[in-house]
Order: sequence, then structure tokens, then C-alpha cells
Amino acid sequence: MSRITACFAKLAETNRQALIPFVTAGDPEPGITVELMHAMVKAGADIVELGVPFSDPMADGPVIQRASERALEHNVSLHDVLAMVKSFRQTNNDTPVVLMGYLNPIEAMGYEAFAENAANAGVDGALTVDLPPEEAQGLVAELKARNVDPIFLLAPTSNAGRIASVDALAGGFIYYVSLKGVTGAANLDIDSVKSKLAEIREISKLPLGVGFGVREPADAANLASIADAVIVGSTLVKIVEANAAQPDKIPGIISETLSKFRYAMDNAA
Repeated sequence: MSRITACFAKLAETNRQALIPFVTAGDPEPGITVELMHAMVKAGADIVELGVPFSDPMADGPVIQRASERALEHNVSLHDVLAMVKSFRQTNNDTPVVLMGYLNPIEAMGYEAFAENAANAGVDGALTVDLPPEEAQGLVAELKARNVDPIFLLAPTSNAGRIASVDALAGGFIYYVSLKGVTGAANLDIDSVKSKLAEIREISKLPLGVGFGVREPADAANLASIADAVIVGSTLVKIVEANAAQPDKIPGIISETLSKFRYAMDNAA
């Protein structure tokens, strides 16, 4: 059983939902990332999602695009991100870590090498935004052979066939993109999300996490009643950006913000 599967099983026992914060590795500078990961866990994160910096992050809005640019100014590579996870694992062997990124760096490393290096570093899941299920069998096989969960996206436009294709390959959880657009693009429509999650659950038994558009603790509270996980990204990355000149302050501010999301989820009506 992967750490991700174990995490959701443990949460289900107490009828709680996973809080999954996202930050870009190496933003605003590499030395802060591991400390920030630990701070998020202490603030109530159940799973940490770490963005792998990429020059053309096509699914991301301007906020996360700029985060990648800041990290790339420090030449943060996939190798560096894996080293950060390995450092995190020196004192935390329980919290699942998911890498979210794009295919090019993985292609450059090679599927087998990436899966092996990720597993050795302590990575639990990999979400490759621009890898559709029709072309994912090679990478999925390498990941699953090393107990790393391949995580896929579904969207409001995903039909039953696409849901089934994703379900056949995915592990850990499915990431539901709550809106049509890039990260941070629009407000949540809770009723439409609820309807789509019900449709997905008719086909897949995997936990469902919802991201894109989760801006406020109230959004997280609303989603906690219908989803298995709430994913918070752009809101946190904006905090990183606003405090980029004083990176030492970032873990504390992120922790305070994330605690509010955790409280809202745990106290949702």
C-alpha cells in the first residue's frame, strides 16, 4: 500500500478530507522549499504537492507560471526537486509527496530512471499534466513497479470514456480540475463540481481531489462535503510571490494561511 492510499484510508476512518497544498519547488529560492514542506505539514497538510519548475507550464495561470520562472532563475531542475524530497524524508517518512509537472524533464531523464530516482527519493505520486492516458502506459508501468502512484487529471469536459481510461491507469487519487481554464482562473461552481464528482464515482473508486479555483477557506469548506481532498495552489503561491524578497518569512505566513483552510474543512457544516 502506498503512502497516499494509506493516508486516505486513515482519513476515512475519522470522516476527514485530505488537505493538499501546492507550491513550486525552488520558489523563490531553493533553500526554503524543504522548510516550507515541513511547515505545511505542521499546519495540517495531509499530502504535499510539489511543482517541478518548467519553462512552458501550459496548464498554469500567471501566478504559477511566474513561480516556475523564479525557480528556473536558480536553475532548479528535476534532479534538484528529487533531492529536496529526499531531504524532507530525513525527518518525515509519513506524509505523502506528489510531484506535479510536465513530461519534458521526465523524458530527458528517461521513464525508468525517473521512476527509480523518484522512488529512491521518497516520492509517492507523479502527476504529469501533459501526458494523456493514451500515451502513458510506459511511464505508468515504471511508476507502478516501484509503488509510485500515477495521478491523472479529469475535467468538467471529461466524458465517461475518458473517465474510464484514466481510472484504468491511475493510482492514489484522481485530480479533478474544477473549472475550464488554467490554475487560479475562475470561481468555483460547487453544484457543478458535485454533479461531476458523482459521475466520476459511478466509474472510479479512487479518492477524488478537487483543485483549480480553491481560493478561500470557505471554498475548502464547501468542497470538504463532496470531495475526498481539497487542493490549494495559486493562493499559496501568491503568498510566496508577495514575500519573495524575504523568503524566511514565507513558511510562517503559509502555515498561518493553511491552518485556516484546515480549520474550515474540519468545521464545515
